[in-house]
Amino acid sequence: MKKSRLRKSKKQLSKKIGMAPGSLVYIGSVDANAAQTLQPVVSVMIYDAAELTEQTLSAEALANFKLTDYSKAGKKVWLNVHGVHDADLIKKIGDLFHLHPLVQEDILNTEQRPKIDEFDDYVFLETRCFRYDQSTMGIDSEQVSFVLGRDYLLTFQERATGNFEPVRTRMRASRAHIRELGVDYLAYALLDSVVDKYFSVLESVGDASEALEEVLLHKPTNTELHAIHQLKHVSIELRRAVWPLREVINTLSRNENDFFKPTTMPYLRDVYDHTVSFIESLESIRDALSGMMDIYMASVSQRVNLEVRALTVVAMLFMPATLIAGIFGMNFHEMPWLADKDGFWWAMGLMLGIALVMLTIFWRRQWLTSQT
Repeated sequence: MKKSRLRKSKKQLSKKIGMAPGSLVYIGSVDANAAQTLQPVVSVMIYDAAELTEQTLSAEALANFKLTDYSKAGKKVWLNVHGVHDADLIKKIGDLFHLHPLVQEDILNTEQRPKIDEFDDYVFLETRCFRYDQSTMGIDSEQVSFVLGRDYLLTFQERATGNFEPVRTRMRASRAHIRELGVDYLAYALLDSVVDKYFSVLESVGDASEALEEVLLHKPTNTELHAIHQLKHVSIELRRAVWPLREVINTLSRNENDFFKPTTMPYLRDVYDHTVSFIESLESIRDALSGMMDIYMASVSQRVNLEVRALTVVAMLFMPATLIAGIFGMNFHEMPWLADKDGFWWAMGLMLGIALVMLTIFWRRQWLTSQT
């Protein structure tokens, strides 16, 4: 039996019991066997308005990486990590950029809720990104961590999902406007791509719920009931991620800090508006799913009532026949039709006649149809 993500996370969280704060222990969906073969990938973009350099850093190149060399030259650095299951790698990057041990611990714990922590030299953000699986009507989520400094941006993803590829494409274009701005604008662009992905998932969930509603209005089965539960679970997961993210972005856009320039604040407020719009649309879908559950239960109740009514009709048809048979079965010597040679046929005709009269009454009252 496949374990749920929640049960896995609880089992992994138990490994940290008794450890000191800041202990670097990976908590996520990659098990120990897969971690040995799945190697993290560290890529870096070094850019300014005129040029852009991309490279993948090996362990040796990462050890020799010096941020000050690029800062003095007026360059900006975006370092991205695919795969956060290697605690040693996260510690190396943390030491290289002087990240607090608690920040490194949060990066390794992929079960974090969206949050923001401000430090003297950087601001730390946690978000979640989702992908909708149409075949299972479920979602696959990953944690995305941001560390924004004054001239650098670090991003940590659980795996290579391609969510940031549109931003990379924009940066690779010659004379790209995004390269003329600071790393704070780059952080905004990546946050915006995360929120845009939410709307893509929301659209898929909305389409699935509409298709499900059409089926429910005809002849729902247990398959539709399972689908309703799946979509409700998806909506809960989305709300759990976006609700705190809304507060994170609101904090960034309303409070002055040293990392987001005033020119970037309007863009952050736009992302905040998108999260509010997303939550409103999500609540509408959740209400629709609750209504679908009511429709399903009403449909099941109606089918049960129809079956009970059919059984009741059959029982009522046999009641007069049972009564007549009981009367003629009494042990009296003198009874009408008892000695008549046609008495049996008269009794059967009486039973059949009463049954036909009752069927006519039931038909006129529409008890013999599926209409209510």
